[in-house]
Amino acid sequence: MNPELAQPVIDTHVILRDGDKLLFSQRGGPYGNGQWHMPSGKLDRDEPLTIGAARELLEETGVQVDPDHLRLAHVVHHRQNDEMERIGFFFEATEWSGEPVNREPEKCLGLEWFSVHDLPKDIIAYPKEGLLGYLHEQGGLTEHGWT
Repeated sequence: MNPELAQPVIDTHVILRDGDKLLFSQRGGPYGNGQWHMPSGKLDRDEPLTIGAARELLEETGVQVDPDHLRLAHVVHHRQNDEMERIGFFFEATEWSGEPVNREPEKCLGLEWFSVHDLPKDIIAYPKEGLLGYLHEQGGLTEHGWT
């Protein structure tokens, strides 16, 4: 018997934290339009996770973070639908350089800081699971979308 191997998309998410404030971006594309999430993106082939996370953060916000200063905060194994699953690695960044700006206006409606005590109500479900796992220290893994 030769089982079919999973081929999940690997995502990186950066929880940019300044005290009790977290940076969110508001989606402008068809997926999650108008909803909030943390800066994120897909890992490129032959790219280490922390380098991919730092690259995506820079591409989306102009903020530079040393990959060595990213702390793995949570992992989400997400079943998007019958054909697609994703594994999201959520990293915390508390040291960086630059001020966040929207560098992808075709994909992002804007960037905004929110207090950990007053998060936006309409966070996309998959990244919300990673964020809550991080904030509530629920262990290292959340499985989302599996029945």
